[in-house]
Amino acid sequence: MTQLFNTYLQQNNYTQFDLKAVLFDMDGVLYDSMPAHAQSWQETMEEFGLKLTKPEDFYLHEGRPADFTINILFKNEFHRDATPDEIKEMYARKSELFAKHNTGAFIEGAKELLYLVKSRRLVPVLVTGSKQPTLLDRLDDNFPDIFTPETMVTAFDTEIGKPHPEPFLMGLEKGGNLKPNQAIAIENAPLGAESATQAGIFTICVNTGPLDDKILADAGANIVFHSMKELLDNFSEILKITSTIRNN
Repeated sequence: MTQLFNTYLQQNNYTQFDLKAVLFDMDGVLYDSMPAHAQSWQETMEEFGLKLTKPEDFYLHEGRPADFTINILFKNEFHRDATPDEIKEMYARKSELFAKHNTGAFIEGAKELLYLVKSRRLVPVLVTGSKQPTLLDRLDDNFPDIFTPETMVTAFDTEIGKPHPEPFLMGLEKGGNLKPNQAIAIENAPLGAESATQAGIFTICVNTGPLDDKILADAGANIVFHSMKELLDNFSEILKITSTIRNN
């Protein structure tokens, strides 16, 4: 694992890490909400007369702003952009279905990792493409004293969204006007991995969905773990490596 961190330093011309923050995605990293998202998108497509795909295919869109996703679906099916009214209506229906299907379950190990990060005097920053109030409104109840409005980046804050680096660049800013080597990103989706790596951040992907590990690695993930519990078990070693490794 040490070599992966050393390769990052070499490729990005950094001498060392200077960790100040950990940037967390939300769906599929903190909450086990992606199955509900996929099912909700699938049912919404059926209701709006769009060509059905496998629910798993929506994991490839995860992290993308909803209006961008809807436009892609309309272009694929109708060869045109969705109108503002179509976007509003479709997203409202998807949100309604998501609230119905979502269980609110945490990803195992996520809460413990958040508090470990904070105990090491690192700043936890949320970087999500979500606008779902049913999730966003619960963060403080579910993870007390972890996130504040000043340490959260959501779809309400960004103009472009993932896979563009904008959300993670904003996350660096909210973490304390940081440089990329002063943070680590925790993601679970290829678009999120692409966003974080384009922002220049060392990116750890936790594969909590049905996608092949290679998809996440090809999107730029520096390390792929298979659960948040596995990442939690390795996190103290990661902090040790980042505090001692030097690229001379």
